[in-house]
Amino acid sequence: MKNYMTASGIKRRVLIVDDELINRELLGAMLSQTFEIETASNGQEAMMTLTQPDANYSLILLDLMMPVMDGFEVIERCQRDEVLKRIPIIVMTSEKSAEVRSIRMGAADFITKPYDMPEVILARCERIIELSEDKSIIRSTERDKVSGLYTRGYFFAYLQRMIPRLEKPMDALVLNLDRFHLINELFGRDEGDRVLATIGELISEKLSELRGIACRSESDTFFLFCERQQEYESLMEEMQSKLAAFAKSRSLRLRAGIYSCEDHESEPEAWFSRAKSACDRIRGQYGSLATRYNNELYERTVFHERLIGDIDDAIHDRNFVVYFQPKYRIQGERPVLASAEALIRWIHPELGFISPGEFIPLFEQNGLIRRVDHYVWRSAAEQIKRWREQYAMTIPVSVNVSRVDIFDPELEKKLCDILDEFSLTPDDLMLEITESAYADSADRLIEVVNSLRDTGFKIEMDDFGSGYSSLNMLTEIPIDVLKIDMQFIRRMLLDDKNLKLVRLVMDIAGFLDVPVVAEGVEEEEQLNALRQMGCDIVQGYYFSPPLPAERFGALIEQECQKRGEASC
Repeated sequence: MKNYMTASGIKRRVLIVDDELINRELLGAMLSQTFEIETASNGQEAMMTLTQPDANYSLILLDLMMPVMDGFEVIERCQRDEVLKRIPIIVMTSEKSAEVRSIRMGAADFITKPYDMPEVILARCERIIELSEDKSIIRSTERDKVSGLYTRGYFFAYLQRMIPRLEKPMDALVLNLDRFHLINELFGRDEGDRVLATIGELISEKLSELRGIACRSESDTFFLFCERQQEYESLMEEMQSKLAAFAKSRSLRLRAGIYSCEDHESEPEAWFSRAKSACDRIRGQYGSLATRYNNELYERTVFHERLIGDIDDAIHDRNFVVYFQPKYRIQGERPVLASAEALIRWIHPELGFISPGEFIPLFEQNGLIRRVDHYVWRSAAEQIKRWREQYAMTIPVSVNVSRVDIFDPELEKKLCDILDEFSLTPDDLMLEITESAYADSADRLIEVVNSLRDTGFKIEMDDFGSGYSSLNMLTEIPIDVLKIDMQFIRRMLLDDKNLKLVRLVMDIAGFLDVPVVAEGVEEEEQLNALRQMGCDIVQGYYFSPPLPAERFGALIEQECQKRGEASC
């Protein structure tokens, strides 16, 4: 038999509402051994009892025919209240028509007068409470607490039940916020939750019109399954407008990817995976709020799956090739080879050259970039040692530390192990970070950078000025080198505004007393302008494109000859 005690050991409370004293006492006697009994003599008294701050009832036994306020009005008022409508009501009547009406209004069950079967009455009360509590448990787990939409598990469970009964064409939508992590970072998690709750409300408002269901899949990603619409731009524009009104000065952009569910034999998860591919495609593209998955995206998805599957072979067979772009010191009589930047290339045995712009963002998304970065670090260290042995000259190399690496608890150990393996020092392997890593997790990045610098590593801030958080970074993260984003260099002689921005960065570097690296230098005019501003180091096609290690060795040899070192 079910134990009708709460977790604290207190009996569950039942409210008996009847204008006849004898009925209240009779029902109370039947149920008092199992429940804590409270009574009310009419509907008005019942509503006052139910709305008390300490009211916590598991069941209402309600007479329908009462003075002051009858049972029908009590049911109606309870159904309008979000809290009270969750309390099951058993009506007490001898009229069949009243039973039907009350059930339609929201009552859970009925007991027929007179009360001549105590065991049956107790059993029905126990059953209704148990059903209600089971329903409450399901309700608490099926709904995401932040957005109010289904949880991912319940969403797909309901979807599986819908699919066999579908008669109309359906679409799978994935909705996502651009740069949502910045809301949590800048305004706090509570504000982030308010944004997610608002999006949940906006989606809920449209479910009836779209004849669909929705869930919050994870973080700032929402799934919507609905009847196919001709277009979704107007829907997204309406939601974006309401979101912008809520966000006020904060810039929030909601985007959607759509997949047309033609093949009901495939797994629903696959539909939303394809819709997400479409959604990801317009990340950061402010010209469109919605896009459909198509054959081009399908082929791209297949291509990406091929790249993911081939990463092990690429590492094992050394199909990843590390190129080196030289950096020259320009403050002196002649440019002097000072260091290099390691850049990865993929020469696939079947697909040929694969652009870093293709595979690096892909591997950043799924975390595989850690393996690629480690490969580059080790290859660069190995090459530094080889050049040192060949030319008796050390060429420091800068390697990238991605935002994914920042969260690797073994990051520092891995780097130190590489240095030990090739008998190098932290001065030989410089580390480049970008401000995107700061935007993702400022606290973690600050912690990691401070620890790496304590170990002796030099930190370069790459692509400085490419985003709004650059100045924030400088106030919180100690750096050793400032690297100007190449887009500024390419445009600095085209208009006065960009030239002033480059001068501003030079002034900031002077204030911080750190050297500046300008990348993307392609013309002598750019070189001369940077030299006059006090720029220390440049890299770019003016001197050399990225080169394989063998060809870079020729530059080292030339530098040795220019220095007139006899050992060379």
